[in-house]
Amino acid sequence: MEAYIEISYLVASLSFVFGLKMMGHPDSARKGNLLAAVGMFLAILLTVFLYQKNGHGLHNYAWIFTAIVIGTVLGAVSAKKVDMKAMPQMVSLFNGMGGACAAVISVVEFTYNEGLKTGSLMSTTALVILLGTIIGSISFSGSMIAFGKLQGYKAIEKPVTFPGQFFVNNLFLLASIVLGVMVMMKSNQAEASMLFYALFGTALLYGILFVLPIGGADMPVVISLLNSFTGMAAAFAGFLYGNKVMLTGGILVGSAGTILTVVMCKAMNRSLANVIFGGFGTASGEAAAGGAGGVYKEISPSDAAMLLKYSSKVVIVPGYGLAVAQAQHAIHEMDKLLEAEGVEVKYAIHPVAGRMPGHMNVLLAEADVPYPKLCEMDDINPDFPSTDVVIVVGANDVVNPAAKRDKSSPIYGMPILEAEEAKNIIVLKRGRGAGYAGIENELFFNDKTKMLFGNAKDTITQLVSEIKSV
Repeated sequence: MEAYIEISYLVASLSFVFGLKMMGHPDSARKGNLLAAVGMFLAILLTVFLYQKNGHGLHNYAWIFTAIVIGTVLGAVSAKKVDMKAMPQMVSLFNGMGGACAAVISVVEFTYNEGLKTGSLMSTTALVILLGTIIGSISFSGSMIAFGKLQGYKAIEKPVTFPGQFFVNNLFLLASIVLGVMVMMKSNQAEASMLFYALFGTALLYGILFVLPIGGADMPVVISLLNSFTGMAAAFAGFLYGNKVMLTGGILVGSAGTILTVVMCKAMNRSLANVIFGGFGTASGEAAAGGAGGVYKEISPSDAAMLLKYSSKVVIVPGYGLAVAQAQHAIHEMDKLLEAEGVEVKYAIHPVAGRMPGHMNVLLAEADVPYPKLCEMDDINPDFPSTDVVIVVGANDVVNPAAKRDKSSPIYGMPILEAEEAKNIIVLKRGRGAGYAGIENELFFNDKTKMLFGNAKDTITQLVSEIKSV
């Protein structure tokens, strides 16, 4: 029987690996997701029915399957109903639940593990439990704060800062580590338990303080970082139970999240420490017409349609505003209409556009935009000088030339999509406010830039109608 379990766990682990590989390309992403889900379902069934600990299996099947059914229904309904602008919140929420599970596993094991009750706490098992508690708790509470920021809760939407915050945050982190060491040094179980629950609470508080001062423009990095924390916590749980498939899944999630975090920090030309402690997104800028940047120059939908129809090359730069307006289908319709007129159309994707990693890729994939038309920043930047029209739809900071020229700007040094190099620039924007980073965009006052204000979906629908009538 043991051999069958190990082989089945190997099959489930391989499904995670191949599923993750398939998710790297939109054409196979859905199949990859399904493959990984089948592997997870297999792993759950094997664990429920065949898992043994100290010669005993699981017997509380009613509770287990009730929880599985409730979670499945809630997850399926939520995923079905969520719109693309709320997808980052859902990712944060689901990630937080993963961190919470890992933390609860550690708490339960510390409380009921027979080896800890009868033996020394200075052991590998105790260390793994403590690490799982700290990392899982930080992931849970941090993800909940990220969810609140993305959801727009006014009390925490903007960076929350106070004097001495750096010191206080690090004090909580240090306290968690010190408490962990003290727990392992205790021989009295009752005293160790008090310190352990103090550690649990301290880690939860640190997770809150960790995310509170981070601005909205850094949310993609924060989400991927917290995702890596959840993966590590799950890996510790797998190690704790000797469950190889849980260990494999946790390692994959943790390593993927870590790599993605590093890639995104590189795309912003900032260190991870700067993201966490730099307070990015706290700057306030004036984006009103006639402000320090200059005066907006507007264009009518009919003139914009004429310019687009008689162009040779058009590049579309999508941003969070595209998701808010749910305009991905409309932009794809315009894209197809222009291509029918002989216009070459591409999409320029910045690594941190949107509110989560890959937000724009997922958004455009939902509208069936062909993947080859989505170009990464380094690939598309050389094309801008030969581009007749760049259409910026709801993007702001990722096309702001201040990142290249203004050393006082919070985004100085961040690689951007060089839309200013195009021959003509049309910006679709809801209003005259600043972007999510809270700073003014020089591009909007460029002599080549024309503004189209209003809801992006309505504006693009107008453009489609005008292009057809030209």
